[in-house]
Amino acid sequence: MTLILTASSLQAAIDMPSTVAAIEGVFGAIARGSAAQPTPLAMQVAPADSNFLVMSGVAAAEELASVKLLADVPSNAGRGLPTQRSTIMLSDHVTGETLAILDGRVPTRIRTAAASAVASRHLARPGSRVLGLVGAGALAVAHVEAMLCVLPIERIVVWSRTSERVHGFRDAVAHHGLQVDEASSVEEVFAESDVVCTLTPSVEPIVRGDWFRPGQHVNAVGARPRPGEREIDSAGMARARVVVDHRGTAEAKSGEYLLALADGAISSTDIVGELGQVINGDVIGRVSDDDVTLFNSVGIGLQDLAVGRLAYDRARELGLGYDVDMSN
Repeated sequence: MTLILTASSLQAAIDMPSTVAAIEGVFGAIARGSAAQPTPLAMQVAPADSNFLVMSGVAAAEELASVKLLADVPSNAGRGLPTQRSTIMLSDHVTGETLAILDGRVPTRIRTAAASAVASRHLARPGSRVLGLVGAGALAVAHVEAMLCVLPIERIVVWSRTSERVHGFRDAVAHHGLQVDEASSVEEVFAESDVVCTLTPSVEPIVRGDWFRPGQHVNAVGARPRPGEREIDSAGMARARVVVDHRGTAEAKSGEYLLALADGAISSTDIVGELGQVINGDVIGRVSDDDVTLFNSVGIGLQDLAVGRLAYDRARELGLGYDVDMSN
């Protein structure tokens, strides 16, 4: 039987602390060789602006193979529809049985924030207390929940293009009891924060490297997985010690990396390594308290697999979702 999990079921099944632990585990597994992470496949046919990504992975510890079909459709904004939609399929890695089909919205948001938290645990200064957010939507709310799992955050500095969005964000995180200050500019976020998460679907850079402060950690998250789009300029990539989620994915889909490479600001050897290598101690992410570190988060299939394992097991325990006999 195949378990179907809708967004509401997944919201009930997944919690952030467990997701952070699962994401940290699967990144470590990549570096140890007990999980396989292929470079994602991208498909596009003119004249539509839709870009379809096939994000897959297989992991021994989780006993799963997974694939996510991600539809990235910028023109959906004009239709009043989500610009990204996705579906995840989980299969038993021994028998090939299709165990579950998941709506991708909730897992993607939560695992993305969890990856930033894992990177911050290993790259930010341990005493970091001020979290900066460039963007104030649902992903920003998830990042607050994730960062509180790994750092002693006391204050949030947030910027958005509209104050209304910031007001909604403040209401959504009020139960955490944190000080929330609205920044008047992106530059102000960097001036005030120990850790900064950039969470906008920007096409052109909105972050300049000369804003980075010594000791700061940056999670570059928001840009779509397209080679020509980025939030961080080339100077920022050159100034920071850059860690990627997966080298093959960055080389195929990261505008931050590819455009800085094309500008001659960095070379391929300037990448410190993958996050899993930092977690396992194979490479050093932060050398000193003055280092600027940057996690280039493009998103990989094994993140979906990790949160899918968690969601499937919890849903079975709680009786969530419904079963379908796909062979019938």
